Order: sequence, then structure tokens, then C-alpha cells
Amino acid sequence: MKKNIAVVGYGGQGGWHANHALKSDVIALGGIFDIKEERQQAARDAGIKAYNSLDEILADNSIDIVVCATPNDVHKDIVIRSLEAGKNVVCEKPVALSIEDFDDMCEAAKKAGKLFTVHQNRRWDVDFLAIKSIIESGEIGETINIESRVHGSRGIPSDWRCLKPYGGGMVLDWGVHLIDQMLQLIPEKIVKIYCELTNITTNEVDDGMHLMLTFESGKRATVEVGTYNFIYMPRFYMQCKTGSALIEDWQKKCKVAKMKAWNEKEVMPVQTAAGITKTMAPRDEITLDTYEIERPTSDVHDFYRNVVKAIDGKEEQLIKLCEVRRVLQVMEACFKSGETGQAIIFENGF
Repeated sequence: MKKNIAVVGYGGQGGWHANHALKSDVIALGGIFDIKEERQQAARDAGIKAYNSLDEILADNSIDIVVCATPNDVHKDIVIRSLEAGKNVVCEKPVALSIEDFDDMCEAAKKAGKLFTVHQNRRWDVDFLAIKSIIESGEIGETINIESRVHGSRGIPSDWRCLKPYGGGMVLDWGVHLIDQMLQLIPEKIVKIYCELTNITTNEVDDGMHLMLTFESGKRATVEVGTYNFIYMPRFYMQCKTGSALIEDWQKKCKVAKMKAWNEKEVMPVQTAAGITKTMAPRDEITLDTYEIERPTSDVHDFYRNVVKAIDGKEEQLIKLCEVRRVLQVMEACFKSGETGQAIIFENGF
């Protein structure tokens, strides 16, 4: 039997959850609630039940899961009230504006004995899955450095995402996704965080970030979000011990260059404006293989399939709360580094 969900906040992400519930094999849409009457009416116009309040949802015994898809600043209250009412909870990200708030949510879930998880939906992005598959295959050796970027040129959307009291800004909006992905790609302790925040289009919140992570093995990662880039840099670039990988944008296949041999008998120098160089000379087919890998398959419905099985005790939840907490720790360090201009050092790692 399908589990019924009620969506709190019928905006962009709330609409996403509602629409996917209508197509799901494991959940059904019980209804929505939004504080804006026009969004309530939009749901009714679409044939979706609109509850009159959160309390009405929590009093409905047919609702198994509450989905919190509101602006970031009110997540805590909705999540805790729903858990205390005996509902399982899926919350949009960032789940909280502080680690302390998140810990309070986790404690409420523990006391209630209910599932609490976060919708880290970009773990199902095929570009991320392509890079992950190359790492796991070991086909170009151990990872040295990964660069992950999302660039746009329109600034921050002119809604609550550009307002600090609501938890706006790019660290919390896009950084939370890219950091989560990176910690899945390099599952090691972090020993150093350095972050630069930008305020090109607004001084209210960060409209961009450039984050550098150093891991205990020496691996490095760059996470960058830009909203004032009129020429975009590649979505992913990865250096490994025996090759490199590149994904130019969301829709492109992953390009791989795999080294077959280090030394070449003869290196043809490259002519530059200031003279010739062998250091930057391209490799030949004798020492390097170049190819593309097919885009992996991905089904976003797997998120709710896992949630339902986790509620029923048949699977461990994919988005683990300890992983969510670690992303929050990184984001807090981003703000601290951005404000002080200093790298944040973790002597024992985390």
C-alpha cells in the first residue's frame, strides 16, 4: 500500500514533490498547505486537496509523511511539530540554519521513533553519478583533485533566496548540494577549509562561493557557485593518478583521458608567443587513450522508494543524518572562513 504524503510549502520544490507523488509507485499525494492563498488556490485548481493549516495535516491520521518545502528559516518548527505529532518527515535542504537546530530536530525524531531525512536530490544527478562511477571503477587511478562548479549569469532569484533572515544565499542554496556530492566522492576526514564569498549583485547575502577542501590523505576539492558568470567553466574536472576526467555541462558525456605510459620517445614542442615548450606539449596516442563514457541511468523516484522501505524497516535510509550534519559543519566553516579571510584548520579532521 502506498504511503500518503502532505506537502507543506507549495512553491517550486513543494510542487516538485507533489507532482512526483502523483507519478510514484510508493507514495500518494494526500494534499498540501501553503500560507499563501494563491498557492492554496493553485493546488485546488490542479485538483489537489489544500489543507487549511499545518495543524489540520498533523491531525489527519491518513498522512504518513510530512514534506517540509518551505523557506529555510521555518524548517525547524515544522519538522519538530510534525515529528511530535507522530509523522515521518522529509525536509528540503538546507535542513537547518545551524547545527544546533539540526541536533534539536534529530533529538525530536529519536524521541518520536519516526523517520527523519533530508531531500538531497542531487545525489541522483547523472553528471555526479558519472564522476562517482569513474572513481569507484579505479580506471584512472586514485583521485588527486576534483573541481565541481555551477555557474549562472542572472544573480540570485528575486524571492526569499536573496534575503538573509530567510536563509538565502548561494552557500545554502547550491553549496549544500555540491558539498554533499563532494563528500560522497571523497569520503575522508577534512583537515582544512578555505572559502571566499562574493557579493557582486547584492550585499544582503552571498551570491557566489569558492570553497577549497583539503582531506587527510592530501586529496583536494574545489566547490564553486557563481551567479555572475557569462562564460561557464566545466561542471566537473577531476585529476587522478593515471588520467583526467571532464564534464563540460549537465547534458554532456564525461570525457576521460587515460595514461598508458608516462615517457614518450620523442616529444614535439609547442610554439608559443614567447618561444617553444615541451612541458605543455600534448600527448600522443601511444601514451594516452581518450574516450567518453555513457551517461549513467538515474531514477529520482528511488529517493521515496528508499524512504518508504526505511519507514517499514526494510532498508537503511540513503540520506543519513550524520552525513547531513557534516555538510552543515562545512557550510558553517564556509561562512566563518569567508568572514575572517582565514582558512579553518581541523587538527584531528572531521
